[in-house]
Amino acid sequence: MKDNLFLGVDFGTQGVRVGITDMEGKIIESAEVKYAIKHGSKGFVTQEVEDSWEGFRKALKESLESWEVNNDNIKAISICSTSATVVAVDDKGNALDDAIMWMDIRARDQARRINETNHPVLKQCGDAVSPEWFLPKVLWLKEEKKEVYDKAHKIVEQLDLINFRLTGNWTASKVNAVCKWNYIDGKGFDDEYMDLIGLDDYKDKIVTNVLSMGEKVGNLSPLIAKEFGLKEIPIYQGGIDAHIGMIGMGVVKPGKMAAIMGTSFVQLLFTDSDLPVKGIWGPYKEAMVEGYTLLEGGQVASGSIIKWFEKIFEREGYEDFKEIQEKAANVPMGANGVMATDFFQGNRTPYKDSDLTGTFHGLTLNTEKEDIYRAIMESVAFGFKNIIVNFENSNVEIDKVIGTGGVTQDKVWMQIIADVTGKEFIINENTNYGTIAGCAVIAATGSGSYENLEEAADNMVHERETVYPNLENTKEYEKYFAKYLELYEAVKDIK
Repeated sequence: MKDNLFLGVDFGTQGVRVGITDMEGKIIESAEVKYAIKHGSKGFVTQEVEDSWEGFRKALKESLESWEVNNDNIKAISICSTSATVVAVDDKGNALDDAIMWMDIRARDQARRINETNHPVLKQCGDAVSPEWFLPKVLWLKEEKKEVYDKAHKIVEQLDLINFRLTGNWTASKVNAVCKWNYIDGKGFDDEYMDLIGLDDYKDKIVTNVLSMGEKVGNLSPLIAKEFGLKEIPIYQGGIDAHIGMIGMGVVKPGKMAAIMGTSFVQLLFTDSDLPVKGIWGPYKEAMVEGYTLLEGGQVASGSIIKWFEKIFEREGYEDFKEIQEKAANVPMGANGVMATDFFQGNRTPYKDSDLTGTFHGLTLNTEKEDIYRAIMESVAFGFKNIIVNFENSNVEIDKVIGTGGVTQDKVWMQIIADVTGKEFIINENTNYGTIAGCAVIAATGSGSYENLEEAADNMVHERETVYPNLENTKEYEKYFAKYLELYEAVKDIK
């Protein structure tokens, strides 16, 4: 099985991972390099572009030095990254400024003005854009950093830049374009809409060569190939990390929900219907797989709230953190009266309100740190349930959820989420490598090793375990979920 190997790369929020898989989806070798992001005021979150690029080079070199890997057997590459992580570049792909990270919400005013147009294009994305998305950020650069915008050869996503540096070709991913750029399948960009929102020069400033997931971007450049001891192998178009993770979880057709559960949560599923779902992003017609419409929910802050907790309470040591986890596991449902909302970086769905902030209610002089920790875990679970309720109220049935990401390793938190939502959560063998697995499935399909995505996923994705809900707990949690909704209503207008 090691005669055909596939290289997947995931540019995440705080690190890049490179993984090499075989035809059965087994991770032969992997490496990860961490990098920093910078949080500023007013929702600013940035990153030095070269940190991620140099991290990638280091991780790739480390992966390829494994004695188990014959570089000549690597047949193809595919890449995913966070989105919309936006970079202004010159014609050689050099960054002119720090990357504006996906979670950066500085473009709130631009997003609001775009939404106020009520243009028909917005019907294809849930009636609204988010300040996290590509076009509001491009517009922010045009209005607030005009010197950078004017100097830029292109304003691109991180994925576009990486693919360019590897192949010399400027391309955009249809996954990103449909889901974050207001690109419409079969029609492309709407000139009237772009003029209306203030981007009449978009054809000069963004990449308009949009490739479907799995289409060939180009071959690895001779210079890069030589540096890493690789052949000039093909690179096949990837997309948004969460969405590619969906493929790596084996969700390639309707019937199951994919949940990427890490720094943020993203909930994704395919349907046969083009009808919109209230509070949900989409419908994204044929954004990923021909014949299917993609629907997307999401929670901007989830695992990142736990990171916040660690920082605030200075619980960064492993043993120290393990202790608080164990104590929180023994806190009863309802966290001893402490209720929280999970809006630490706004709300992506179902409220689509980037101005919301996190809230704790019910704190007393008897409140312990573990009560707050438990309340955080429950708040994220309630946010997840709220998204599921919105799907099901629009007749989109969800029986099982496939979970991937770091949170799936936390057995206590996973049980809370299963109990609150009342859903079964399937965890695959490569749960920590869902994005890498997705890239590998795409690379294997693109290279012709498998006939299509479904065949590749059937052979490369394998279930490991299922977390079943305790339905008695599900019933008990209903009253706390009602309080979560009540708390949102009470604080939503306090800005």
